[in-house]
Amino acid sequence: MLDRFELLKLLGDGRFHSGQTLARPLGVSRGAIWKALRKIAQDFNLDIQSVRGRGYRLEKPIEFLDLEKIQAGLKSATGSLLSGIELHNSLGSTNHHLYELARQGASSGRVVIAEHQQAGRGRRGRIWISPFAQNLYLSLLWRFDFGLARLSGLSLTVAVAVARALHQVTGIEPELKWPNDIQYQGRKLSGNLLEVQGESEGPCVAVIGVGVNVSMSAAIADDIDQPWTDLSIASGRQISRNLLCAAILNELALALVAFSETGLKTFMSDWRRWDGIMDKSVRLIFADHEIEGEVCGIDEQGALLLKNRTGLHRYHMGEVSLRRSVNLNDKFNQSQ
Repeated sequence: MLDRFELLKLLGDGRFHSGQTLARPLGVSRGAIWKALRKIAQDFNLDIQSVRGRGYRLEKPIEFLDLEKIQAGLKSATGSLLSGIELHNSLGSTNHHLYELARQGASSGRVVIAEHQQAGRGRRGRIWISPFAQNLYLSLLWRFDFGLARLSGLSLTVAVAVARALHQVTGIEPELKWPNDIQYQGRKLSGNLLEVQGESEGPCVAVIGVGVNVSMSAAIADDIDQPWTDLSIASGRQISRNLLCAAILNELALALVAFSETGLKTFMSDWRRWDGIMDKSVRLIFADHEIEGEVCGIDEQGALLLKNRTGLHRYHMGEVSLRRSVNLNDKFNQSQ
């Protein structure tokens, strides 16, 4: 049977390849190549060009994820904290796959990465659009000796760790949006999804999913229901997904060790540095109501500090939505 991922790798350089050249190493006919490429273009939303007399090529080259390159970019300290890396061409969800491995007893530090997700997930049940070989989708399993109560602030720690890696690799100044989104100039760039399980007194386990937009096709735009950007747009150049993956694992593994020892306070300065909603007027959305106020930062437990006419309040839940900037005192005066 034709391995369509091997076929894609033959086309990865972005150059023209004849049907015969593609068919020979795969042991299939030129007709099988034609049929496979039509199906690949449809399933993975890839632009595959076909020109008579020249053959086939991808609209733009693809840098495939490579386990050896990722491992070569890991610091020695990171390598000692990870218990294995799985690289898949396609999964339903890296988080779901790793969660099942955790239930089977997988060790702390297990990593699952995929080129494509068929059912990627974001916060609050949203779909995470996961096109093939354009972005980065990874999940990390981490086991903690303490209980669930001490995980407060973990999602913010993960966001800071990823932001550090993005800044290191690209030089951009990311913006953090409570509790765990990363934006650039107000557009979604990255997010994380945490799934935790355990006892109140411990131990507990977290499956940490990270998605980063690296180089998205414009054809994907209609499927995304919020403003977005990617690293190639933000930085003005192509970013190596292998280099980025290693950088995120380096920052994330070391951040989790620090979080286990000191909690969120180690990461407060970087959160303040990149806080994209500080001093802004927002709506905090819950399932059955909304609250308006001005953001005053976060506390050391990761709670959002929101000021309105009734005082300063702390929130551990809710969805932040930016609204038209209004001076808080003017708003109060207008309502009196």
